[in-house]
Amino acid sequence: MKSKVGILSLGCPRNLVDSESILGRLNLKGYQVVDIAKADIGIVNTCAFVEDAKKESIEAILELIDLKKAGKLKKIIVYGCLPERYKGELTKELPEIDAFIGKVSLSCSTDVYPIAPKHYGYLKICEGCVNNCSFCVIPKIKGPLASCDQGSVIAKVKDFNRRKISELNIIGQDITGYGKDIYGAFRLPELLKKIVKNSKDIGWIRLLYLYPSRVTDELLDIIASEPKICKYLDLPVQHINDRVLKLMRRSTAKKDILELIAKIRKKIPDAAIRTSLIVGFPTEADKEFSELLDFIQEVKFERLGAFIYSREEGTSAYSFGNQVTHSIKVERFNQIMALQQRISEENNKKLLGKVLDVLVDEEESGRYLGRTQYDAPEVDGLVYISSRRKLRAGDFVKVKIKDTLEYDLVGELTR
Repeated sequence: MKSKVGILSLGCPRNLVDSESILGRLNLKGYQVVDIAKADIGIVNTCAFVEDAKKESIEAILELIDLKKAGKLKKIIVYGCLPERYKGELTKELPEIDAFIGKVSLSCSTDVYPIAPKHYGYLKICEGCVNNCSFCVIPKIKGPLASCDQGSVIAKVKDFNRRKISELNIIGQDITGYGKDIYGAFRLPELLKKIVKNSKDIGWIRLLYLYPSRVTDELLDIIASEPKICKYLDLPVQHINDRVLKLMRRSTAKKDILELIAKIRKKIPDAAIRTSLIVGFPTEADKEFSELLDFIQEVKFERLGAFIYSREEGTSAYSFGNQVTHSIKVERFNQIMALQQRISEENNKKLLGKVLDVLVDEEESGRYLGRTQYDAPEVDGLVYISSRRKLRAGDFVKVKIKDTLEYDLVGELTR
């Protein structure tokens, strides 16, 4: 009998899909997939996108080394972004590791070993990126855009449909780039129509990461008209000042961003827009940061994440002068998150007394945790549900909102 393997999957859902592919291939070869604590071979699928992710990956590797030294693991394999960037250094510093394997090739087959919760899944339709943002190391790690052909994608959708999952999250570094490499044109709207057509027994369909300049009227019309598609626009804009955006090599200016947000609000009035922002980008001045704060206050994003700029070797921005000090970065980050907390609290209070459709995720301490269509798994807020009857992960229920928190909602089952 072949060895038992366990995996630690770090970072984003895209890494989780890679981990499912890795385990799927090993399982087909006869390896038994188990919890990492029971494994003979420990695998860690790393993230190295920013400094904090690199630190988390190193800590996880060191924990596996301790298990190996204690005789609880026979071998350790390190996959993914960290060895893709630093294989030479890692090999010298960590002789206890049996193998370092860089980027995982995009798998367009259905041979996976699911490790996401059973009631939802992630469908990666492309890998790499067509953008060349000056702060981002993804093109160095993942390479140029690589899309799965439509037939392969639909085969995966049909597999999820057979499993009758409650939520399908469509992912990629930038899913609006889908198809450019193999079809010569951006084909996300066309693909999305086919996905919806083949998802009769799938609950929600969620789109994660839409590059602003490629959010077309056609795409917005599909999101607006298809009941299955969550009215959730994951729209990272990164900044709003034109000079900073240009330095970031973003293909949108302030005017474009404001026009797009206005169009979304008009076409999909009930949409939740999630964005992400970078604070402390090199040369970002106080005035430009104030402009960013004013923008947040004006738009009142339903969901917002901020990231402290991480200076990554291999990126254009690494060599920029006038790097912002760490203390100023932290101060600006705190200001943005304090502002967004107030905005989120105001937005949530508008939901008091309303009845919302909620997807149940799990039971915890005697009550249930769920999400609305406006909340992506493990990213956004939760709904705390009181219920006298037994609920299961994957159930869709009606919940009346009785109380609100800064980011979360509290409600009770209505039926």
